[in-house]
Amino acid sequence: MKCIEIREYGAPEVLVPAERSAPAVGQGEVLIRVTASGVNRPDVLQRTGNYPVPPGASDLPGLEVAGVIESGDFEAMQAAGLAVGDRVCALVAGGGYAEQCVAPVAQCLPVPRGLSDVEAASLPETFFTVWSNVFDRGRLQSGETLLIQGGTSGIGVTAIQMGKAAGAIVIATAGSDEKCAAMLALGADHAINYRTTDFAEEVRKLTAGKGVDVVLDMVAGEYVRREIECLAEDGRLVIIAVQGGVKAEFNAGLVLRKRLVITGSTLRPRPIAFKGAIAKALKANVWPWLESGRIKPVIHSVFPALLAEGGMPSGAARAHALMQSNQHIGKIVLDWQAS
Repeated sequence: MKCIEIREYGAPEVLVPAERSAPAVGQGEVLIRVTASGVNRPDVLQRTGNYPVPPGASDLPGLEVAGVIESGDFEAMQAAGLAVGDRVCALVAGGGYAEQCVAPVAQCLPVPRGLSDVEAASLPETFFTVWSNVFDRGRLQSGETLLIQGGTSGIGVTAIQMGKAAGAIVIATAGSDEKCAAMLALGADHAINYRTTDFAEEVRKLTAGKGVDVVLDMVAGEYVRREIECLAEDGRLVIIAVQGGVKAEFNAGLVLRKRLVITGSTLRPRPIAFKGAIAKALKANVWPWLESGRIKPVIHSVFPALLAEGGMPSGAARAHALMQSNQHIGKIVLDWQAS
């Protein structure tokens, strides 16, 4: 099979086309003929040597794929209602930048009706993450207010739509007026340009001093102090990335007086059973929203996975360069059929 390897840790140019044998399929797994692969921030971190591969996972980057089941554990597939030839999308622990990828049956979901493979490949990483953190850990309820930091990222555009579909009031932040307009177009009730406005002060104004019930934070660092200040009583802060640093100082007295919960998680190293439970919840609760058009994949750019162009050795390299520029709104996807 053709694939994209990390030649060495470094800039996007280290992502180069290669050939490998197809991966072996184990118990409880399927082999997917990949047509499209999602690109995510953890892929960039892995490429730069800042995100170690979990034990047993492929060293190839890529955490989400879409395609067709070629083979697999018959009993596991039968129990999950899947069969050879089915179109699926899947969350994987690695190996997604390849023409063939092994995925646990429990982490596979049918491609929602009406969606292309490119659209389906943009779903697993962000949808699993948002459901697990906003709805499971953050316990967001209808009528509550959700603050999303980085509302135009892949996670952000998903969280905006899922929050609104669940009946929440959504406030989202971004770094430009253009991105703020995009968030409002996606359904956010309020958009804050964090470069020109103090988001904590603006949140207090928008909520008449009450604060928000849930914060989805991909920044951490000095943001934590201000997020705690703008949380409502019994509010929940969920940290899923630390782009602003791993250390924070905050008023612990506010945590006590307002009975706040500070939590966080990473998804990649969690066991298959945990991710399988999320998949079931998504199929039951969120897939109907996708199939009805209530929420939609937001694709910013699609790159032919292997095609060298513009001085870059692969489409994957160009995709990573775009992600690092932070100029995208929504998801970036690699197309294996166009390579």
